Parts: sequence; structure tokens; C-alpha cells
Amino acid sequence: MADIIAETGRLILRTIEESDAAEQMRVLNSPEVMARLGGPKELHETQAKHAKSMALYAKEGFSFLFMIEKATGEMVGHCGMKRVDNPLAKNLGDHEVGWLVREDRWRRGYAEEAMRAVLDWAFTRIGAPYVVALTSHANIGSWKLMEKLGMVRREDLDFDDPAYPPEDRTTILYSLTKDQWENAR
Repeated sequence: MADIIAETGRLILRTIEESDAAEQMRVLNSPEVMARLGGPKELHETQAKHAKSMALYAKEGFSFLFMIEKATGEMVGHCGMKRVDNPLAKNLGDHEVGWLVREDRWRRGYAEEAMRAVLDWAFTRIGAPYVVALTSHANIGSWKLMEKLGMVRREDLDFDDPAYPPEDRTTILYSLTKDQWENAR
């Protein structure tokens, strides 16, 4: 049974279960939603990410979560935290936060609402000294939300990832320390 990690005004953030892969494929795996993440994934790729996320939660007490809309009970996205694991990154092992919202729920503030809860979780219950978020220059909505959350651009941690198309190849990073987060509250 999934653990409820946080609840916001409109969302329940819960852990991933093995049975979630099909629903994630249905509501989050569109070309539009996955455009800046290398495109839609195959079911086996999603299942592997879920297994990795469940193992991280079992080992370290954090992982990516599903956003469940209270009003409908529907999965509207995922968000959460993992370790930076891209071998090209200069900051392997850091706490990395991220999010993804299904297209029919864009521009409703769900990502910000969920990420404020994730940051609270990261800094108060997990004890992360800082978190990072990764995106590309082309993903304007993503880095604008990072800035809105108080995150600071870290050009020293940028890296090139040839697994992505040219417009998303340069991975840019933002970070937020616990002190920055507390001072902004």
C-alpha cells in the first residue's frame, strides 16, 4: 500500500506502487508532456524507473511520488526527490527534485503546489542540506518555476548530455539550500 507523504490544498502526494506504471503511461507519457525529457518512454522503461524509485524509498526514505488530485482521485503528475544519477553530472548523489504534470492540468499551479510540499519534506523530514533541479534552457516553464521556488542558477554544474536533442542537450542546474528556503518562507 502506498504511503501518503504530503497533502496540499488540492493534492495528495503518495509513493509509487508497481501497479502505477500503466496509469502513468496513459496520463503522463504523451509527446507533449515528455517533450523535454527525451520523448515518450516504453512501458519497460517506466517500470524500471518505478522499481528504482521504490528501492530508493525503501533504502533512504525518499523518492518520486504521484500527485493525486483530491477532487477527482486522478493521477495528475509526479514529483519528488531522487539522487542525481546522470554519470555526466558533476554533482552525483545530490538530492535532486523534479516534477511532471499531465497536459490537461497545465497552468493550474499544481507543480508549484506539489514542489513546495516536496521542498518542505526534503528540508524538514529528510534533512537534505540543499537540493538541485535539472532542466534545459528550452524548458522555460521548468526553470521559471525553479526561480519562483527560490532556487538559484548554478552554471558551474551545467553539463552536456548527448542523449537529448540539440535544444535540450545542455543540462542546466538550479539549487536551493535549506537556509535559502527558510529565509524565503
